[in-house]
Amino acid sequence: MKNILRLIVCLPLLCSCENAIFEEDMASTNPRDNFDYLWRECNEKYAYFDLKQVDWDNIYTTYAARIDPNMSDDALFTVMGEMLTELKDDHTNLISNFNISSFGVEYLGQDNYDERIIKEHYLSDNYYRSGPFIHDFIADGTIGYVRFPSFTGTVDYTNLDFILQRYRNTKGLIIDLRENGGGAVSDVSSLLSRFVTKKTLVGYSRLKNGPGHNDFSDDEEMYISPGGITYTKKVMMLIDRGTYSAGSFTALATKAMPNILLVGDTTGGGLGLPNGGQLPNGWRYRFSVSQTLDLTKDNQYENGVPADIHALFNWEDRTKDEIIERAILEILN
Repeated sequence: MKNILRLIVCLPLLCSCENAIFEEDMASTNPRDNFDYLWRECNEKYAYFDLKQVDWDNIYTTYAARIDPNMSDDALFTVMGEMLTELKDDHTNLISNFNISSFGVEYLGQDNYDERIIKEHYLSDNYYRSGPFIHDFIADGTIGYVRFPSFTGTVDYTNLDFILQRYRNTKGLIIDLRENGGGAVSDVSSLLSRFVTKKTLVGYSRLKNGPGHNDFSDDEEMYISPGGITYTKKVMMLIDRGTYSAGSFTALATKAMPNILLVGDTTGGGLGLPNGGQLPNGWRYRFSVSQTLDLTKDNQYENGVPADIHALFNWEDRTKDEIIERAILEILN
């Protein structure tokens, strides 16, 4: 994933350069100035207009009609925040000192995770915590269950070596990424490096590099390379609409790994890396400025990576987790 990491390093630098220009040359509290600036920045730099079939010119007409020179900051924020939510992208936010706009992609599907059910019906009282992971033996000790709730940037060789050594004799692993909203992309390669035995191409990335909606850099290859103790038996990765950003990167990369299957619901997407800057009035914004493509380059999955095996929670039965049960069945069969 080194190309993704390089983009992450570069984006904050771009943002810092923009801040200096805004503060010195473009300071303004005029509602129209700020609205037009945000619309134009999105128009020239947002990466997914065509995929999401958004008519950004029509959006301008609709929301510009609500701008008034005497409107309050709160009212202006509401209009601009609602304009950004038209992109249906949780990497797209407006940030002020009194509010933050967001879309809420996890609400596009039903809730498919309940921590209490897992702890009461699957884990022992002595389950382990290793770095960001919660894990234990399940299914009478035949399967290892590993819960990974967030990409915290703290995945390291020690905790992964311990986990894979502990479950080395199991028939399979379940890695639970449900409601994992993302975080540090560096954790993606650290985690997935344990499930490949050779350098593996998992997809492509490209960066928005011009004002046209289809102006992008050349496609760059994304690889996962093996490292540390590896696990080559069956792996079921649990996903849902709350699996977002780095979680979706992980899910998409598994499409190139034959020993891993995705179980659950479609992820929330979020495969574009976010970048942004500062408006003339000091508010901040961000939105997706890159695209991620699968191995065929025909599919982007920004709207979600589908499960290989579809399974949903039954909320009328609080004694079991249908997604875990489906994963267990796949491993034991």
